[in-house]
Amino acid sequence: MLRGRTRAWRRSRPARTQAWRRSRPGRPGAIRVARVHSLRDGMPTEPGRGGPVGGGPLGGGPGRPIVMGVLNVTPDSFSDGGRYLRLDDALAHARTMYAQGAAIVDVGGESTRPGAERIDADVEIARVVPVISQLRTDGVATSIDTTRATVARAALDAGASLVNDVSGGLADSDMASVVADAGVPWVLMHWRGHSRDMVRLATYQDVVAEVRAELAARVDAALRAGVAADRIVVDPGIGFAKTPEHNWLLSAHLDALVGLGYPVLFGASRKSYLGSLLADSDGTPRPVDDRDDATLATTVLAVVAGVWGVRVHDVRGTVDAIRVWQATAAHR
Repeated sequence: MLRGRTRAWRRSRPARTQAWRRSRPGRPGAIRVARVHSLRDGMPTEPGRGGPVGGGPLGGGPGRPIVMGVLNVTPDSFSDGGRYLRLDDALAHARTMYAQGAAIVDVGGESTRPGAERIDADVEIARVVPVISQLRTDGVATSIDTTRATVARAALDAGASLVNDVSGGLADSDMASVVADAGVPWVLMHWRGHSRDMVRLATYQDVVAEVRAELAARVDAALRAGVAADRIVVDPGIGFAKTPEHNWLLSAHLDALVGLGYPVLFGASRKSYLGSLLADSDGTPRPVDDRDDATLATTVLAVVAGVWGVRVHDVRGTVDAIRVWQATAAHR
């Protein structure tokens, strides 16, 4: 049913999406390897590090995507929970990712894995602010991964450059005003509810069309709240209230989201649907830390589809893969 309905969507999608597909910048034949810009200060940096959307104030875009490195300062995140709770460990990992080519380090203090319980805002702030503050001193650009306006405000005051909100503004009605007042980029991820409710909310008739429409609604709400259009990034929310089939369909039809006209952030890094695909013969999923090669494949496919950036755990491998793709595309 899902596949048939998705094909029907592809036949009936708006003409403006079709026009975008014909004219979008950065098609493989038109891509050239170029120096890109730092999200933080707009100055040129080495190839492989994207910058702050599509030639606009955010940088990045088709042909020169940014790489966002994941830094979870939590005890229970699905991949690296507990590894970077100590400040020194968190800073060391962030500096390594930045040195490997990450444009921005995404700092999160609350796990959003399926089934995770919520923590108090004060705990979340205590985890992320010291990290962001020190990285600002180090010259490492950071984003704050949170659904809470109070946490976002504290992180921005500490030096964060972007708000990555997995709820797309739905979890906290004050988030839009915080972002609008700060004038920073805001990642609006597709979201239907908190971690404890994700599984039961993964119900769609046409996942591509519904995610596209729900993201468009979040963009409209952000614009009404005073957030500038050139500060908005959208994210399909791979793994959030999605079954593996939903994730594959969204991955295969990223053009539908790029066609909204806003930069797209793609985050499939080490997620469970990759582990299920690569399961052993007895059905045991591939361990989380052994999913980086599969993640690289999703990254290249997303970059080819025209995303603005990718959010990953393995920064070095991702930067290398993007540079190989850029060099190949430049010779077509």
